[in-house]
Amino acid sequence: MKELNSMANIGREMEKKLASVGIDSVEKLIQTGAKQAFIKLKATYPQVCLVHLYALEGAIENVEFNALSEDKKRELKEFSDFLKA
Repeated sequence: MKELNSMANIGREMEKKLASVGIDSVEKLIQTGAKQAFIKLKATYPQVCLVHLYALEGAIENVEFNALSEDKKRELKEFSDFLKA
């Protein structure tokens, strides 16, 4: 089983946070999806922000978060803004 920190954008700190909300493997992160993982993180760590959501999506897509398409970034920003409302 691959460790989460072997994925793009996922360092040790993010790996620990994900594990604390029940996402402790690459497979679980992919199955959960970036948006649901972000919701779980936000509930426990209110300081997580849009960049974390980008990082999660990038990890799942296996790209650096800044390489996400503009359409994907826009979609994720709208989702993040919706959660704030």
